[in-house]
Amino acid sequence: MRVKGFAPAKINLTLHVTGRRADGYHLLDSLVVFADVGDALEFTPGPTLSMSVIGEHAEGVPTDDRNLVWKAAAAARWTGHINLNKVLPHGGGIGGGSSDAAATLRMIADHGGAIPDETALTLGADVPVCVAANATRMKGIGEQLQPVSLPRLPALLVNPGVEVPTGSVFSALQSRDNAPMPEKIPAFETPETCSNWLLAQRNDLETPTKNLASEVARVLDDLSDTRDALMARMSGSGSTCFALYPTMNAAHFAAYEIGAAHPDWWCRATLLN
Repeated sequence: MRVKGFAPAKINLTLHVTGRRADGYHLLDSLVVFADVGDALEFTPGPTLSMSVIGEHAEGVPTDDRNLVWKAAAAARWTGHINLNKVLPHGGGIGGGSSDAAATLRMIADHGGAIPDETALTLGADVPVCVAANATRMKGIGEQLQPVSLPRLPALLVNPGVEVPTGSVFSALQSRDNAPMPEKIPAFETPETCSNWLLAQRNDLETPTKNLASEVARVLDDLSDTRDALMARMSGSGSTCFALYPTMNAAHFAAYEIGAAHPDWWCRATLLN
Protein backbone atom coordinates (compact mmCIF):
# COMPACT_ATOMS: atom_id res chain seq x y z
CA MET A 1 0.00 0.00 0.00
CA ARG A 2 1.40 3.39 -1.02
CA VAL A 3 1.55 5.96 1.79
CA LYS A 4 2.04 9.70 1.40
CA GLY A 5 4.04 11.96 3.68
CA PHE A 6 4.65 15.70 3.99
CA ALA A 7 7.88 17.36 5.11
CA PRO A 8 7.20 21.02 5.96
CA ALA A 9 9.83 23.73 5.84
CA LYS A 10 11.34 24.41 9.28
CA ILE A 11 11.78 28.09 10.14
CA ASN A 12 13.95 29.37 12.97
CA LEU A 13 12.19 32.50 14.17
CA THR A 14 15.13 32.91 16.55
CA LEU A 15 18.47 31.13 16.83
CA HIS A 16 20.63 32.03 19.82
CA VAL A 17 24.02 30.28 20.05
CA THR A 18 24.57 29.95 23.80
CA GLY A 19 27.70 27.85 24.10
CA ARG A 20 29.83 25.03 22.77
CA ARG A 21 30.39 21.60 24.28
CA ALA A 22 33.78 19.96 24.62
CA ASP A 23 32.88 17.62 21.75
CA GLY A 24 32.38 20.58 19.41
CA TYR A 25 28.58 20.60 19.30
CA HIS A 26 27.06 24.05 19.64
CA LEU A 27 24.34 24.77 22.20
CA LEU A 28 21.29 26.55 20.85
CA ASP A 29 18.14 28.25 22.06
CA SER A 30 15.76 28.52 19.11
CA LEU A 31 12.07 29.18 18.51
CA VAL A 32 11.09 26.90 15.63
CA VAL A 33 7.89 26.89 13.55
CA PHE A 34 6.79 25.06 10.42
CA ALA A 35 5.37 26.22 7.09
CA ASP A 36 2.52 24.87 5.00
CA VAL A 37 4.96 24.50 2.10
CA GLY A 38 7.33 21.55 1.96
CA ASP A 39 8.51 18.38 0.27
CA ALA A 40 6.18 15.49 -0.57
CA LEU A 41 7.07 11.82 -0.12
CA GLU A 42 5.51 8.55 -1.25
CA PHE A 43 6.36 5.27 0.46
CA THR A 44 5.71 1.92 -1.20
CA PRO A 45 6.68 -1.09 0.97
CA GLY A 46 8.82 -3.73 -0.69
CA PRO A 47 11.63 -6.23 -0.11
CA THR A 48 14.53 -3.81 -0.56
CA LEU A 49 15.20 -0.12 0.07
CA SER A 50 15.34 2.17 -2.97
CA MET A 51 14.75 5.84 -3.63
CA SER A 52 14.01 8.34 -6.39
CA VAL A 53 13.93 12.14 -6.36
CA ILE A 54 11.86 14.45 -8.57
CA GLY A 55 10.87 18.11 -8.43
CA GLU A 56 12.29 21.57 -8.95
CA HIS A 57 15.19 21.01 -6.54
CA ALA A 58 15.92 17.36 -7.32
CA GLU A 59 19.28 18.05 -8.96
CA GLY A 60 22.19 16.97 -6.81
CA VAL A 61 20.07 15.16 -4.20
CA PRO A 62 21.53 11.67 -3.59
CA THR A 63 19.31 8.61 -3.93
CA ASP A 64 21.42 6.25 -1.82
CA ASP A 65 22.62 5.94 1.77
CA ARG A 66 24.00 9.51 1.71
CA ASN A 67 20.42 10.80 1.88
CA LEU A 68 18.88 11.38 5.33
CA VAL A 69 15.62 9.81 4.15
CA TRP A 70 17.49 6.61 3.32
CA LYS A 71 19.33 6.75 6.66
CA ALA A 72 16.05 7.20 8.55
CA ALA A 73 14.39 4.27 6.79
CA ALA A 74 17.44 2.05 7.31
CA ALA A 75 17.68 2.98 11.00
CA ALA A 76 14.05 1.92 11.47
CA ARG A 77 14.59 -1.23 9.37
CA TRP A 78 11.93 -0.21 6.85
CA THR A 79 12.23 -1.42 3.26
CA GLY A 80 10.50 -0.34 0.08
CA HIS A 81 10.65 2.46 -2.46
CA ILE A 82 10.61 6.12 -1.44
CA ASN A 83 9.84 8.83 -3.98
CA LEU A 84 10.79 12.32 -2.84
CA ASN A 85 9.35 15.40 -4.55
CA LYS A 86 11.93 18.05 -3.66
CA VAL A 87 10.15 21.42 -3.39
CA LEU A 88 12.42 23.01 -0.78
CA PRO A 89 15.86 24.29 -1.79
CA HIS A 90 18.53 22.12 -0.17
CA GLY A 91 21.20 23.74 1.95
CA GLY A 92 18.79 26.60 2.61
CA GLY A 93 18.50 26.67 6.40
CA ILE A 94 14.90 25.45 6.42
CA GLY A 95 15.53 21.84 7.38
CA GLY A 96 14.75 20.24 4.05
CA GLY A 97 16.73 17.05 4.57
CA SER A 98 15.95 16.90 8.29
CA SER A 99 12.23 17.36 7.66
CA ASP A 100 12.31 14.66 4.97
CA ALA A 101 13.95 12.26 7.43
CA ALA A 102 11.43 13.21 10.13
CA ALA A 103 8.51 12.56 7.77
CA THR A 104 9.97 9.13 7.10
CA LEU A 105 10.22 8.34 10.82
CA ARG A 106 6.65 9.58 11.42
CA MET A 107 5.31 7.38 8.63
CA ILE A 108 7.08 4.31 9.97
CA ALA A 109 5.89 4.98 13.54
CA ASP A 110 2.32 5.61 12.36
CA HIS A 111 2.32 2.21 10.69
CA GLY A 112 3.58 0.23 13.65
CA GLY A 113 7.31 0.43 13.13
CA ALA A 114 9.64 0.40 16.14
CA ILE A 115 12.03 3.36 16.22
CA PRO A 116 14.79 3.54 18.87
CA ASP A 117 14.54 6.65 21.08
CA GLU A 118 17.82 8.23 19.95
CA THR A 119 17.32 7.62 16.23
CA ALA A 120 16.07 11.13 15.36
CA LEU A 121 18.94 12.94 17.11
CA THR A 122 21.59 10.65 15.62
CA LEU A 123 20.35 11.67 12.16
CA GLY A 124 20.84 15.38 12.89
CA ALA A 125 20.21 18.14 15.42
CA ASP A 126 17.11 19.38 13.57
CA VAL A 127 15.46 15.99 13.11
CA PRO A 128 13.79 15.71 16.56
CA VAL A 129 12.08 19.10 16.23
CA CYS A 130 11.06 18.21 12.68
CA VAL A 131 9.45 15.01 13.96
CA ALA A 132 7.33 17.20 16.26
CA ALA A 133 6.55 19.58 13.35
CA ASN A 134 4.82 22.12 15.62
CA ALA A 135 5.87 25.41 17.21
CA THR A 136 8.65 24.43 19.62
CA ARG A 137 11.41 25.91 21.71
CA MET A 138 14.51 23.86 20.91
CA LYS A 139 17.48 23.92 23.28
CA GLY A 140 20.76 22.11 23.83
CA ILE A 141 21.99 20.36 20.70
CA GLY A 142 18.41 19.77 19.56
CA GLU A 143 17.34 17.23 22.17
CA GLN A 144 15.44 19.59 24.52
CA LEU A 145 12.01 20.33 23.05
CA GLN A 146 9.26 22.41 24.64
CA PRO A 147 5.95 22.97 22.78
CA VAL A 148 5.00 26.64 22.42
CA SER A 149 1.64 28.23 21.65
CA LEU A 150 1.94 30.85 18.90
CA PRO A 151 -0.55 32.54 16.60
CA ARG A 152 -0.44 31.55 12.96
CA LEU A 153 2.07 33.80 11.26
CA PRO A 154 1.65 34.91 7.63
CA ALA A 155 5.11 34.89 6.07
CA LEU A 156 7.14 35.06 2.90
CA LEU A 157 10.09 32.70 2.41
CA VAL A 158 12.83 33.76 -0.02
CA ASN A 159 15.97 31.91 -1.09
CA PRO A 160 18.38 33.61 -3.52
CA GLY A 161 19.72 30.33 -4.88
CA VAL A 162 23.04 30.24 -3.03
CA GLU A 163 24.14 27.48 -0.66
CA VAL A 164 26.07 28.42 2.46
CA PRO A 165 27.86 25.49 4.17
CA THR A 166 26.78 25.31 7.81
CA GLY A 167 30.32 24.50 8.94
CA SER A 168 31.66 27.67 7.34
CA VAL A 169 28.99 29.76 9.05
CA PHE A 170 29.78 28.37 12.51
CA SER A 171 33.52 28.79 11.85
CA ALA A 172 32.93 32.47 11.07
CA LEU A 173 30.88 33.00 14.24
CA GLN A 174 32.73 35.47 16.47
CA SER A 175 30.95 34.73 19.77
CA ARG A 176 29.72 31.31 20.87
CA ASP A 177 28.56 32.24 24.38
CA ASN A 178 25.57 34.48 23.82
CA ALA A 179 22.48 35.20 25.87
CA PRO A 180 19.54 32.79 25.50
CA MET A 181 15.97 33.89 24.89
CA PRO A 182 13.99 35.05 27.94
CA GLU A 183 13.08 32.17 30.23
CA LYS A 184 9.37 32.56 29.46
CA ILE A 185 7.96 33.13 26.00
CA PRO A 186 4.87 35.35 26.29
CA ALA A 187 1.44 34.51 24.94
CA PHE A 188 0.83 36.41 21.71
CA GLU A 189 -2.58 37.32 20.38
CA THR A 190 -1.59 38.56 16.91
CA PRO A 191 1.26 38.38 14.38
CA GLU A 192 2.05 42.00 15.27
CA THR A 193 2.62 41.34 18.98
CA CYS A 194 4.65 38.23 18.19
CA SER A 195 6.79 40.12 15.68
CA ASN A 196 7.43 42.95 18.16
CA TRP A 197 8.80 40.42 20.66
CA LEU A 198 10.85 38.64 18.00
CA LEU A 199 12.53 41.92 17.03
CA ALA A 200 14.28 41.88 20.42
CA GLN A 201 15.62 38.36 19.75
CA ARG A 202 18.32 37.24 17.30
CA ASN A 203 19.68 34.78 14.82
CA ASP A 204 23.34 34.71 15.83
CA LEU A 205 24.28 33.06 12.53
CA GLU A 206 22.86 35.88 10.42
CA THR A 207 25.90 38.20 10.51
CA PRO A 208 28.52 35.55 9.64
CA THR A 209 26.27 34.24 6.86
CA LYS A 210 25.85 37.72 5.37
CA ASN A 211 29.63 38.12 5.46
CA LEU A 212 30.00 34.86 3.52
CA ALA A 213 27.13 35.45 1.09
CA SER A 214 26.18 39.03 0.22
CA GLU A 215 23.00 37.74 -1.46
CA VAL A 216 21.54 37.04 1.99
CA ALA A 217 21.94 40.68 2.99
CA ARG A 218 20.23 41.70 -0.25
CA VAL A 219 17.28 39.39 0.44
CA LEU A 220 16.87 40.75 3.97
CA ASP A 221 16.95 44.33 2.71
CA ASP A 222 14.38 43.62 0.02
CA LEU A 223 12.09 41.78 2.45
CA SER A 224 12.29 44.64 4.93
CA ASP A 225 11.27 47.05 2.19
CA THR A 226 8.10 45.16 1.23
CA ARG A 227 4.82 46.76 2.17
CA ASP A 228 3.47 45.85 5.62
CA ALA A 229 6.53 43.75 6.58
CA LEU A 230 6.61 43.39 10.37
CA MET A 231 10.15 41.98 10.53
CA ALA A 232 12.70 40.11 8.41
CA ARG A 233 15.28 37.55 9.50
CA MET A 234 17.35 34.66 8.20
CA SER A 235 16.36 31.09 9.09
CA GLY A 236 18.91 28.62 10.43
CA SER A 237 22.34 29.06 8.90
CA GLY A 238 20.83 30.45 5.67
CA SER A 239 20.42 31.19 2.93
CA THR A 240 16.60 31.23 3.16
CA CYS A 241 15.16 34.35 4.80
CA PHE A 242 11.64 35.18 5.90
CA ALA A 243 9.46 38.19 6.63
CA LEU A 244 6.31 38.23 8.75
CA TYR A 245 3.12 40.09 7.82
CA PRO A 246 -0.20 40.94 9.48
CA THR A 247 -2.25 39.00 6.90
CA MET A 248 -1.82 36.40 4.17
CA ASN A 249 -2.96 39.00 1.63
CA ALA A 250 0.02 41.13 2.63
CA ALA A 251 2.34 38.11 2.35
CA HIS A 252 1.03 37.29 -1.13
CA PHE A 253 1.43 40.90 -2.23
CA ALA A 254 5.03 40.86 -0.99
CA ALA A 255 5.61 37.61 -2.89
CA TYR A 256 4.44 39.37 -6.04
CA GLU A 257 6.78 42.31 -5.36
CA ILE A 258 9.82 40.14 -4.71
CA GLY A 259 9.02 37.70 -7.51
CA ALA A 260 8.67 40.47 -10.07
CA ALA A 261 11.96 42.06 -9.05
CA HIS A 262 13.89 38.77 -8.72
CA PRO A 263 12.31 36.05 -10.88
CA ASP A 264 15.32 33.78 -10.26
CA TRP A 265 14.77 33.70 -6.49
CA TRP A 266 12.73 30.95 -4.78
CA CYS A 267 9.79 32.78 -3.21
CA ARG A 268 6.78 31.33 -1.33
CA ALA A 269 4.03 32.98 0.71
CA THR A 270 3.07 30.65 3.55
CA LEU A 271 1.47 30.32 6.96
CA LEU A 272 3.78 29.44 9.86
CA ASN A 273 2.62 27.52 12.91
